[in-house]
Amino acid sequence: MSRIVNKPNLDDPVVNGIRSAIEHRAVWFQMLLEEAEKSGGNVEKIGRAAIFQCGCYHGRQKFGNCKNPSDLKEFLKVFADETVQKVFEMEIVESTENKLHVDFHYCPLVTAWQKLNLPEEKLPLLCDIAMEGDRGIISQFQSYRFQLDGSIAEGKPVCKIRIEKE
Repeated sequence: MSRIVNKPNLDDPVVNGIRSAIEHRAVWFQMLLEEAEKSGGNVEKIGRAAIFQCGCYHGRQKFGNCKNPSDLKEFLKVFADETVQKVFEMEIVESTENKLHVDFHYCPLVTAWQKLNLPEEKLPLLCDIAMEGDRGIISQFQSYRFQLDGSIAEGKPVCKIRIEKE
């Protein structure tokens, strides 16, 4: 029996379409890493570097769209709009100028990896590599610090994302 509980509560056509696109991204991500491994590449190093750079790219865009980049309440508006919050069934635990604590109650990437019948013990590493994207985004905001404090892929009830100003 799976120790991972990852069932969506929200059923909405737009949200489901976005979730499907994210699942597709998770499938090609996994298959890309598999091929890199077959070629003798360091899968973790390659995956982390590429996804971090992707996050940096998106972080620069988000930084430019953020009215006050030093305010985490403003950052939330560009980091996770209402639709993104629905896709991941995000709960904003704390949102102040200096702290943004978000719990994700659903993850479409984990759903995709489960559909691929990957061993559960592989999912925490895939998740952590995928989180390099968020780490890359956060790295573009000078005073922000990112922490992943447990994930659905690890069998936790939620993914706990903690972003705070240093």
